[in-house]
Amino acid sequence: MRTAGEEIIVHAMVLNELGSSLAWTELADPQPGPGEVRVEVAACGVCRTDLHVIDGELPHPRVPIIPGHEIVGRIDAIGAGVTTLQMGERVGIPWLGYTCGVCTYCSMHRENLCDRPLFTGYTRNGGYATSVVADARFAFPLGEAGSDVALAPLLCAGLIGWRSLVLAGGDARRLGLYGFGAAAHILAQVAVWQGRTVFAFTRPGDAPTQGFARRLGASWAGGSNEFPPQPLDAAIIFATAGELVPQALRAVRKGGRVVCAGIHMSDIPSFPYGILWEERELKSVANLTRQDGIDFLRLAPQIGIATQTTRYPLQQANQALADLRAGRFEGAAVLTP
Repeated sequence: MRTAGEEIIVHAMVLNELGSSLAWTELADPQPGPGEVRVEVAACGVCRTDLHVIDGELPHPRVPIIPGHEIVGRIDAIGAGVTTLQMGERVGIPWLGYTCGVCTYCSMHRENLCDRPLFTGYTRNGGYATSVVADARFAFPLGEAGSDVALAPLLCAGLIGWRSLVLAGGDARRLGLYGFGAAAHILAQVAVWQGRTVFAFTRPGDAPTQGFARRLGASWAGGSNEFPPQPLDAAIIFATAGELVPQALRAVRKGGRVVCAGIHMSDIPSFPYGILWEERELKSVANLTRQDGIDFLRLAPQIGIATQTTRYPLQQANQALADLRAGRFEGAAVLTP
């Protein structure tokens, strides 16, 4: 922790141009405004959404930008009007970084669909840095249990997985997970703890990842081109491949549900109405709410989630992103200053 009034230079990995590598950059020390806190970053997870930001696959991009939205750190400065957080407190900063509070969706308690949001690491600077400023309303107290690196993936992979599971339905006892990366490796543990039966789908022929899924409690693991031994009650698609949507619809039972959990997906090919018929449902997940964070982070210690992480120094963020793109690690990558 820095001392009061100490001025330091912030180091960050900055995206200056869409589609380019991140640049190691020295920046002025950011100061929190009213309602904000400054957090000294201890760890920041590397998420596939970061690739979508860098590749320019999301609308209305802002550059230059510091990516990263799975942030764990300690508060070292507090702006005016913040009364719920304390100096030195460990907090987590997620993807959703601001909502207006007054639009139709915020008024409906659906702030994840806010008309005027800001997103950490996309439209406001994120955690690929030694320091970050955040809206205090969207900084989750984390307590002292667990390491910074282990907690970081919970801030997006865990939260989006949780929201996807809620949308899949509490009665979905046979659950398929398409794409077994950072989010699925967390969600599988949650689903097994809840007493659900997990079916994991990976790239065809990816025996190591299928074994990883089984070790985390999946009762069956196979390629995404295969069908499970039993019809699924629900399926969650974490992979960005649109062709998995009709495949998953064919795998769920009558009245089953398919949830697309990503922020971006390749085009979904046309499919016959017959695989949607019989009251099957197709849904998407958009962002998260603060209540999602409160609910999930309260349960996570009870579940005993064990995140599998690969650690990279902050300066090696480009390598971490390349390894994520190529699928070179199991679980999640985490940057540390």
